[in-house]
Amino acid sequence: MLKSWAVPKGPSLNPKDKRLAVEVEDHPAEYGSFEGTIPKGEHGGGTVMLWDRGTWSPLDGASPRAALRKGLLKFTLRGERLRGAWMQVRLKGESEKRN
Repeated sequence: MLKSWAVPKGPSLNPKDKRLAVEVEDHPAEYGSFEGTIPKGEHGGGTVMLWDRGTWSPLDGASPRAALRKGLLKFTLRGERLRGAWMQVRLKGESEKRN
């Protein structure tokens, strides 16, 4: 399965910038190479673009599942476009229905 987040404004390379990332449904691994347009009216309708490819690993040897449950996932990216340390933080007051 692939974990996915929609980042409407895209990632920023400035550590002082904060960007909204909304968790979307998990996808089968086969979707990892899909690019194209899903017709409007169908689930997930719109343009699908793979923005980067690479690998990632959690920082500090933490369990990614446990970190996501806590609302703070720190990780390293080794992608074609993005490299370095990153984090995802759940906003205070947000319910588990909207991550």
